[in-house]
Amino acid sequence: MAFPHRPDAPELPDFSMLKRLARDQLIYLLEQLPGKKDLFIEADLMSPLDRIANVSILKQHEVDKLYKVENKPALSSNEQLCFLVRPRIKNMRYIASLVNADKLAGRTRKYKVIFSPQKFHACEMVLEEEGVYGDVDFVTALCSQVVYEGLVDDTFRIKCGSVDFGPEVTSSDRSLKVLLNAEDKVFNEIRNEHFSNVFGFLSQKARNLQAQYDRRRGMDIKQMKNFVSQELKGLKQEHRLLSVHIGACESIMKKKTKQDFQELIKTEHALLEGFNIRESTSYIEEHIDRQVSPIESLRLMCLLSLTENGLIPKDYRSLKTQYLQSYGPEHLLTFSNLRRAGLLTEQAPGDTLTAVESKVSKLVTDKAAGKITDAFSSLAKRSNFRAISKKLNLIPRVDGEYDLKVPRDMAYVFSGAYVPLSCRLIEQVLERRSWQGLDEVVRLLNCSELAFTDMTKEDKASSESLRLILVVFLGGCTFSEISALRFLGREKGYRFIFLTTAVTNSARLMEAMSEVKA
Repeated sequence: MAFPHRPDAPELPDFSMLKRLARDQLIYLLEQLPGKKDLFIEADLMSPLDRIANVSILKQHEVDKLYKVENKPALSSNEQLCFLVRPRIKNMRYIASLVNADKLAGRTRKYKVIFSPQKFHACEMVLEEEGVYGDVDFVTALCSQVVYEGLVDDTFRIKCGSVDFGPEVTSSDRSLKVLLNAEDKVFNEIRNEHFSNVFGFLSQKARNLQAQYDRRRGMDIKQMKNFVSQELKGLKQEHRLLSVHIGACESIMKKKTKQDFQELIKTEHALLEGFNIRESTSYIEEHIDRQVSPIESLRLMCLLSLTENGLIPKDYRSLKTQYLQSYGPEHLLTFSNLRRAGLLTEQAPGDTLTAVESKVSKLVTDKAAGKITDAFSSLAKRSNFRAISKKLNLIPRVDGEYDLKVPRDMAYVFSGAYVPLSCRLIEQVLERRSWQGLDEVVRLLNCSELAFTDMTKEDKASSESLRLILVVFLGGCTFSEISALRFLGREKGYRFIFLTTAVTNSARLMEAMSEVKA
């Protein structure tokens, strides 16, 4: 039966408006990546895309080529890649594999992901786990901390601003939970100090406290009453905290002496500076063979890989084999995690150099050939770490011995060997009041969206005396970075407020990557 059209029936809405809105939104998202780009589309989105925007419209907005999202390497040669996908875990892993492949090849591109219908938090988590959701400076996190607060975190684990000191610190059969903040007068004065200066400060503090106690001997009754009511409680509290921090220092010293800490620091400094790589590699091998610590061995391997832009193939295979033999084959998946995150990678061998090496090896002994192979590999590789270090002077040149009692720059947080990358960037931007002159650094850091909003003259005049800086670390930071910026603040007249998603250290980073839980 037919339904006759009633004259008073309302007209249907113009549904083509929805099509235009969807197309305009897509165009807006594509134009956020200006210039020529290749578009990767998930298979079940191709038909819906064709309904709102045909190929000619995409071409008008500088989409060069279209590719289907599928489980194989991308053939695109474009410097900008855009992905139109459903918010699925498999799609995130596919995108991460492309980005990490580019990283391993030393290629820098811009990437944009458009989700349909919307982005899920799980997608961000996968990209972060795969090491492509921002590049958060792993070298700083992997270096041994030597400022007091950092060492307390490395040794005892600071959680939510407090730490549990065990019997080895309290010299009793009970543990003690201590809140570490500015209200702890002893801690507040030593938290940013290099550990070599802490014992001297604590000794002087103990003498001063004793002198204040000794003042009681010459007091009359009224003075004694005032002393007991106003000063004694504070002195006892300070004395208790002093005893706790002395115990913590002794515990840290025992642990570091047992680990041969000085030799460890020497190896780290050599890796940062790029010297004595063969000796450093041998030290790591010895560390593994002695089964000192699976986490510490991983940390050193990752630091070697990051500073050298990947391990040469024979070193990668050798260290991996020794590690698995020493600590167990159950760590095999850990290496996969580290490789995906870009923390422990293998350099791609060069065909030309391999041919030259093979000819040279016929003329010299095996041992000499190995050294020449290492030399060729060192010349061939491209290291962003070395380039960034040179551009920003992350490894300061020191004439004579670095004076840790009177530090000259932020490098004191790593015994004068290294300035944390984040801290140097903040210093440079504050000095320049912009990113001008840092174009090459920005390129090496794979950053595309940086902005600096300068203040008006009126704002500058009113805020010059305050100079309060908010620093936000997405992904986490270390106590060493916080101490370095506090030093910068004292030197330049800034006050810093820190916001961070987490405070981390090398052990936490390695444990997050490890498939074998302690």
